[in-house]
Amino acid sequence: MSVKIGVPSKGRLMEKTFDWFAARGIAMKRTGAEREYSGAVEGIEGVDLVLLSASEIPRELAAGRIHLGVTGTDLVREKLGNGNDLVDELAPMGFGHADLIVAVPDCWVDVETLDDLDAAAAAFRADHGFRLRIATKYHRLVRDYLRAHGVADYQLVDSQGATEGTIRNGTAEAVADITSTGETLRANHLKILDGEPVLRSQATLFASRVAPCDAAEAAALAALKARLA
Repeated sequence: MSVKIGVPSKGRLMEKTFDWFAARGIAMKRTGAEREYSGAVEGIEGVDLVLLSASEIPRELAAGRIHLGVTGTDLVREKLGNGNDLVDELAPMGFGHADLIVAVPDCWVDVETLDDLDAAAAAFRADHGFRLRIATKYHRLVRDYLRAHGVADYQLVDSQGATEGTIRNGTAEAVADITSTGETLRANHLKILDGEPVLRSQATLFASRVAPCDAAEAAALAALKARLA
């Protein structure tokens, strides 16, 4: 058996992850065709590379099917919750930075803060007879954030596609989404509410607390962690 480390399977996240490990003397590479999702690790014994989508990695860590995984803090906290007992955060990796924010149409000139949003939501319900809709993929994080800031009279609607387009499509009045530059929001005539974001996220190396380890795997895992430290 071997230690399994899950890494995003494509794009800049995969490339940046490979670079991060290479800087620590551990070489990772894809093997086979691009769609085969197979890879190899060189520079340390007893470690296998598993290529997954970033959104799958929290689930695989929580199930104990991989020992280590690289994914965004936003995905771990949304899927597993804050303070969960399934994973440990080992190292923020310094790339993949993005904020989870709440945004409204920029024509809402009187809505700049969460207090303004709360007032607008109450007025919206009084005028329309249903709650203001906020489109998001991050139900757990956004619900906790809005509750903590006293925002009521809203409903979260699920969006697994282009969240910024839901307002133009008439399926939501506001959005809560991840952004790194804000360009897509501005292109869709949206503005981010003032104040701290729901979450500041970045690519992070996590360890599963529940993945089984025999003696050889425990030794390989200890050697890997020592190298990364």
